[in-house]
Amino acid sequence: MQTVALKAEKRTVLGRKVKTLRKQGFIPAHVFGKKVKTEHVQVTASEFSKVFEKTGETGIIDLAVDSSSSEASAKGGRKKPVLVKNVQLHPVTDAPLHIDFYQVNLSEKVKVNVPIEIVGESPAVHKKIGVLLTPVSEIEIEALPADLPENIEVDVTALDEVGKEIKVKDLKIDRSKIEVHADEEIVVAQIGELVTKEMEAVEAEVEAEQAEAAAEKAAEEGAAPAAEGAEAVAAEGEAPAEAAEKGAEEKTEEAKPDNPLAGGKGDKKPQQ
Repeated sequence: MQTVALKAEKRTVLGRKVKTLRKQGFIPAHVFGKKVKTEHVQVTASEFSKVFEKTGETGIIDLAVDSSSSEASAKGGRKKPVLVKNVQLHPVTDAPLHIDFYQVNLSEKVKVNVPIEIVGESPAVHKKIGVLLTPVSEIEIEALPADLPENIEVDVTALDEVGKEIKVKDLKIDRSKIEVHADEEIVVAQIGELVTKEMEAVEAEVEAEQAEAAAEKAAEEGAAPAAEGAEAVAAEGEAPAEAAEKGAEEKTEEAKPDNPLAGGKGDKKPQQ
């Protein structure tokens, strides 16, 4: 594998003060490894982005560490073969906050997780008779740094019907140089049904719940007008009753005898 060069400077700013480095366009980092003393460095953000796009976490970076920019032109830097072990990202902007460089010995094997890359098009997917499932996104391998692949390609052009699959044991890997640390029976690509029986059961349950809710809503809407009609009938019955009661009260008043003291028609003329 071809190495990619990246310049780094020895870092003296540590702790929370590294925020100032980021504002200046640098990314704080450190170099560590087997039997290697940890070293704090900083790299230019723009340059690292270009390099990391080419190498990912499996490509070797030829890290040239200089204690100052002035020494860079004079000494050319102390070169270290490293892998990007981890990149801490900002939770909102995804900007790199910190980098872990793992210094490797080119004569010793290292373990890394290599991404799975799907290539080609499945006939089953093209004909819309199935869906491509990729339950595994990466697998762990062990190899010399120079033999580490950028990714492991999985050709799915032979997956032409539901049920067909590709397992770890089917991957095209040079096993004389690369040791796979994964179960050989693990499925990395498979053609599944467009709608599984489990999904059909879930959809049927959802439809039943929707139908039940619609029936309840219809029953509630039908009961409301009936109740309103009953109230209206009751209200109409109350009006004549009130009128009859009022008429009865008026007749009772007319039937009462006149009050003699009030000087009405029933008053007798006092004797002289």
